[in-house]
Amino acid sequence: MSKETATASVSVKDVAAAAGVSLGTVSNVLNQPERVSPTTVARVRAAIAELGYVRNDAARQLRAGRSSTIGLIALDLANPFFAAVAKGAQERAAEAGLFVLLAASEDTREREMAYLDHFSQQRVVGVLVTPASADPAALERLEAVGTRIVLVDRDAGDAALNSVSVDDEQGGYLAAAHLLSTGRRRIMFVGGPSTLPQVLDRFAGARRAVAEAPDASLEHLETGGLAVLSGRDAAARILERVGADRPDAVFCANDLVAVGTLQGLAILGGVSVPDEIALVGYDDIDFATATVVPLTSVRQPAVEIGRAAVELLLEQDGEHPRPRQVRFTPELIIRESSRAPLSN
Repeated sequence: MSKETATASVSVKDVAAAAGVSLGTVSNVLNQPERVSPTTVARVRAAIAELGYVRNDAARQLRAGRSSTIGLIALDLANPFFAAVAKGAQERAAEAGLFVLLAASEDTREREMAYLDHFSQQRVVGVLVTPASADPAALERLEAVGTRIVLVDRDAGDAALNSVSVDDEQGGYLAAAHLLSTGRRRIMFVGGPSTLPQVLDRFAGARRAVAEAPDASLEHLETGGLAVLSGRDAAARILERVGADRPDAVFCANDLVAVGTLQGLAILGGVSVPDEIALVGYDDIDFATATVVPLTSVRQPAVEIGRAAVELLLEQDGEHPRPRQVRFTPELIIRESSRAPLSN
């Protein structure tokens, strides 16, 4: 008989018989070994190893009503910001003896709902999700049937949901106010799609800052996504402009767009950054310090966001938990890409 066949046929009863203990003792060794003497634990584990027993976690989870797994649905796991959020979530989950399964909606509502349905069927502890849509109704319905939800990088607003977010409107204000303070007056906001609340909030903050400078202007160059190639495409469109029609400062909706814009302007287009066009990104990913011109960026505490999201999920163990919203304050990190232009 092959090992695979033998493993599949071995039960807890077989382990108990081989170790000469009760079924309850085997259960305690598997789940609460501190309640069993070290000698007995060693004997049971030796029997498990000899027989090739593998516990049936799926059946155990069904009996317990939930698993030891948390689902995390990000917009794009290729984005270092979401990778850092996942790192924080995994750290906090591990401290609680839980595991995190990652998924990416790719900013697609249909894919997001498919993952939500899957995680719900698996009876996960809960789901951390950055929604691809601003409509929270579907998430509230899942909560109503027992799947705990925490919004990540998105404020819950009036929805009865837990959320961890950053004040993106203030972040946009910080970015634009900084550019204005260096003497820039023709500011362009680059990023999209405008259906994403984060993009809208960052643009709104920039608009508020520009409104405080009567001689300044702000326009929105919308992109189809938030990737490096979106930034390169935006740079190509900026390079088509000449003279006063060209912005003297660009604020990008995230660092990936800013990196692409920097590549398109400075490397492919021969534009001096920051002397001709200043540049600011958002997220402060690790790569922001390693670009050809170190990138000024609005920092989000990504790892802390992930940890806080799991913490909110764990708080929901009470009988009548109340939704809670956690909001972090962003920080402007100034580097070479936005310094004041050199005087002639």
